[in-house]
Amino acid sequence: MMTETSKTIAAKALSLLDLTNLNDDCTPDAIDTLCAAAQSPHGNTAAICIWPRFVAQARKVLGTGHPVKIATVVNFPSGDMPLDTVIAETKQAVADGADEIDLVIPYTAFMAGDEAAVREMVEMIKAQCTAPVRLKTILETGVLEDPALIRRASEIALEAGADFIKTSTGKVAVNATPEAARIMLEAIRDCGRPAAFKPAGGVRTVADAGIYLGLADEIMGEGWATPQTFRFGASGLLSDILAVLDGKQGASSTAAY
Repeated sequence: MMTETSKTIAAKALSLLDLTNLNDDCTPDAIDTLCAAAQSPHGNTAAICIWPRFVAQARKVLGTGHPVKIATVVNFPSGDMPLDTVIAETKQAVADGADEIDLVIPYTAFMAGDEAAVREMVEMIKAQCTAPVRLKTILETGVLEDPALIRRASEIALEAGADFIKTSTGKVAVNATPEAARIMLEAIRDCGRPAAFKPAGGVRTVADAGIYLGLADEIMGEGWATPQTFRFGASGLLSDILAVLDGKQGASSTAAY
C-alpha cells in the first residue's frame, strides 16, 4: 500500500471526476456554469455528467474534440423505462454529441430474477454506442444490497459489453460504498477483458476519494486508475479537491492508501 499526500490524491481525483449536475431543477445557465467549472485552474475534470436534454448545449459550449467528455444518463433514475424508449433516448444523446452513456440497468426486474432483461438492455444500448462512445452501466448497488446480487449484476453487465460498471444514480438512500466497490472491482479483475469502474453518489471529499483509489490499487494494481478505467461521479467533490489543491483544506482531508 502506498501513502500519498492529500494534494496528490486531489490532483488525481480531479482528473478522474465526472462533474455532475442531475438536479431536477437544472437549467441551461447551470450547464454553462458546469462546463466552465470542469475546466479548473488546476486542470480539467474527465467529464461532465448531465441530463440528455442539455447534451447539445454542452457540445456547443465545449466544441468538438474537447478533452472534457460529455456523459449523459438514460433509463434514469428508475431503471424501468421500456427498452424502445431507452434506445431512442440513447440514439438522440449520441446524435447530440454525447461521448459517454450512463445507463441504469433494470435493477427491479433483476432483483425479481429477470437476468435476461439486464443482458438485453445492456447489449441493445451498447449497440447504439458506436465508437468512441463508451457505455457505463449503473447497477444501483445500494438497492441491490446483497453482495451476491451486486456481483452477479456486475458480471452480466460486463458480459453484455459494458465499458464501465457504476455503483449508483445518486438518487437513492444508499449510493457508493467501499463494500460495493470491492465487489465490483473484483468482478472487473475477473472478467477477462479490460473494463472500468465508477463509484457515484456520496463521494464528497478527497478523503472519500482516497478510499476508493486505495481499493483500486489493492485489487487492480497501483497505477490502474486512469480516466480510461476509473471515474468518480460527484457534484460536490470538486469544491473539496480545489480547496486541497489551493492549500485551504486542513488535515481532515488527508487520505492514506
